[in-house]
Amino acid sequence: MAFRKKSAKNPPVLSHEFILQNHADLVACVGMFFVLGLMFEGTAEASIVFITLQHGVPFPAAEERAPESKFLYYYGVKDLATVFFYMLVAIIIHATIQEYVLDKINRRMQFPKPKQSRFNESGQFSAFYLVSCIWGTFILVSENCLSDPTLLWRAPPHNMMTFQMKFFYISQLAYWFHAFPELYFQRIKKQDVPRQLVYIGLHLFHIAGAYLLYLNHLGLVLLMMHYFVEFLSHICDLFYFSDDRYRKEFSLWAVVFILGRLGTLIVSVVTVGFHLAGGQARNSDATAGNVNVLAAKIAVLSSSCTIQAYITWNLFNVQLQRWMEEDATLQAPSVKKKRTKGRSSRKGTENGVATANRVDSPHKRKEKPS
Repeated sequence: MAFRKKSAKNPPVLSHEFILQNHADLVACVGMFFVLGLMFEGTAEASIVFITLQHGVPFPAAEERAPESKFLYYYGVKDLATVFFYMLVAIIIHATIQEYVLDKINRRMQFPKPKQSRFNESGQFSAFYLVSCIWGTFILVSENCLSDPTLLWRAPPHNMMTFQMKFFYISQLAYWFHAFPELYFQRIKKQDVPRQLVYIGLHLFHIAGAYLLYLNHLGLVLLMMHYFVEFLSHICDLFYFSDDRYRKEFSLWAVVFILGRLGTLIVSVVTVGFHLAGGQARNSDATAGNVNVLAAKIAVLSSSCTIQAYITWNLFNVQLQRWMEEDATLQAPSVKKKRTKGRSSRKGTENGVATANRVDSPHKRKEKPS
């Protein structure tokens, strides 16, 4: 939605239409309330809980020569306040992209209403997936996860996270939580709401699971693989909406999709099924971040397989729907041509009969006197 969508009539204040048109301004005012709280001594402590990361402890640096210490983080109840604040930020960014990018493209391309909603959805998701892939790849490189794959199954020091790792997960949770009010702000159709709720819920479940179980590196690698495939999917949709000649690119994306699903399953099984299955831990305290227990391993593997099966099933449904739409569009002109041919043949016969009657009428008139 746009910040200020101009209309001929201004809706009443705090009405349904007023909230939909100006929800980004209202959310920005709420966010500024927390920012302004930093200026006053009495409210600074409460505002810091919403804006900055919490539950940080100093930890000695890895190098013995370095006298300074760095901060590592764990999760806690105060993270809910931080997720709420960055959820407001995500709503504002969503509205900015909608107004200054997607709405201008919609006006220039003049899409019909069904295509406008799908185009807006693909545009928003493609921007989010692109930023997340770049950000996540930078974290994997900076924490040497690509050069040392054992970090995928090796527990972090004292079940802690670095600043950039925790901020990434907080941002991911904030984005997917912001998707719930966006269903109302974007006026999603009722028949599309259940599909969107399942899609959002699956992402929240797996991101929160990786965050709470301290499977940070494994969850980040799986998210990057999943986001890259989804990014290609929505990019193909954007080209498909702009021009129907780009239908062939869907087959290329389907190959990448299958490879991405297989890669996700292989990484999940290898990491959880082999390396975490090295032996049952004596201390089966799940709150301490210990996932080397049978229940945790089954939960991680089953959830990973479930989301892969759901996404694959969703792909087949979308492809079948597109095939049906293409068949309907191809059959419609042929039916029209048959109807026009039938009408033209009828008109031809009627005209032929009329001309024949006109030609025969003088002879019939001459034969009457005799």
